[in-house]
Amino acid sequence: MSAADRPVVTRFAPSPTGYLHIGGARTALFNWLYARGRGGKFLLRIEDTDRERYTPEATTAILKGLTWLGLDWDGEVVSQFDRRDRHAEVAHEMLARGTAYKCFSTQEEIAAFRAEAEARGSYALFQSPWRDADPATYPDAPYVIRMRAPRSGETVIEDAVQGTVRFKNDQLDDMICLRSDGTPTYMLAVVVDDHDMGVTHVIRGDDHLNNAARQTMIYNAMDWQVPVWAHIPLIHGPDGKKLSKRHGATGIEEYQAMGYPAAGMRNYLTRLGWAHGDAEIFSSEEAMKMFDLLGIGRAPARLDFKKLENTCGHHISMTSDAALLHELQGYLAAAGLPALSEAQKVLLSQAMYCVKDRAKTFPELIEKAQFALVSRPIVADAAALKALDAVSHGILKSLTPRLQNASWTKAELELILNDVAAENGIGFGKLAAPLRAALAGRTVTPSVFDMMLVIGREETIARLTEAAA
Repeated sequence: MSAADRPVVTRFAPSPTGYLHIGGARTALFNWLYARGRGGKFLLRIEDTDRERYTPEATTAILKGLTWLGLDWDGEVVSQFDRRDRHAEVAHEMLARGTAYKCFSTQEEIAAFRAEAEARGSYALFQSPWRDADPATYPDAPYVIRMRAPRSGETVIEDAVQGTVRFKNDQLDDMICLRSDGTPTYMLAVVVDDHDMGVTHVIRGDDHLNNAARQTMIYNAMDWQVPVWAHIPLIHGPDGKKLSKRHGATGIEEYQAMGYPAAGMRNYLTRLGWAHGDAEIFSSEEAMKMFDLLGIGRAPARLDFKKLENTCGHHISMTSDAALLHELQGYLAAAGLPALSEAQKVLLSQAMYCVKDRAKTFPELIEKAQFALVSRPIVADAAALKALDAVSHGILKSLTPRLQNASWTKAELELILNDVAAENGIGFGKLAAPLRAALAGRTVTPSVFDMMLVIGREETIARLTEAAA
């Protein structure tokens, strides 16, 4: 049975040396979608063999980022470092098979080989004199275990994204699999882990494409089934250059702190380098059904913050009020902002219907719902203060008694406000400006009727009375 015919198992295998990069987050997302859409497994492995660069804080940040993005994994998180004995075992098995050999060449000898090649004006792969040496000649000295790579022909990668990719074997060296201190190299560890974890599809960045050729040799050396390769292009900035800090946020946790909803982020990242007809806005359930490797393009995708915001705006409007309130509280914590009080949660829930359809991020949502979150006295901004002149003070005073016994429905409030505007010989727009200033302290708000309905009769009258005074 080929890898493509087995039950799907994908994996995400980040190195814990920093935050979860947005490119890594998209790679994890593609693996998650592909597995979940086929009833398969999505596994998580932390490639922590580089102990000098490894930090437990980075591992925590990666797990936190995946959790925020909503990417759940199957089983326990696998530590590559904890499996080093297994990696060494495979290296010695390759020795026994004759697909690897002991190399006793010192660093000085390798450096001398390369210096001589440079002196000749050529670049040559290091060719170990121990490749075909008689074991009887082995010295009692430290050694590495090298892969016995083929010297002629080609290694062919059939990639689900990149197509057929050919590598000349004379350009691939006898790579080290096990160092002289007994620790495995990355190349060996990745293959052993993927095989033991039953990974059927390796979906990762195309910066790993060259690794696929060398890793295929290890699969072949062990008579293991080669997985389906799928190397996806990297994400570039809006200027077409490799994504970096100069383009803005690059870590996924930064996007949470900036106030993008997770569902919108998933939708946007799914479309970043992948397409399915005209589908633009979709849920994760829909994405799982649609996602396939054929839809991934070969050209680098460009990050577009305007499109990200538009996508997130759709998801904010589509999300239930309760779920939105819950995620909003997570945003406040991530951004280091004060948590909502219980009273603010109640009022914000009541205000959702009139604010969420116009917000693209959580900061925008909070700004539009500010009228429901502030406490008296309402502090009006400079633009709103201009609307609260002497004439508007008088109008607000005359309006307040009319609201005391109103039934507090939108229809009756419209009737009362239109009557007051007519009595003062002004259009409703002229009345709305001081009302916005009195109720929210701003000139741009939801409709005055929505604000009055949300904060209620008592608070409305109190705010109008304060503004009139």
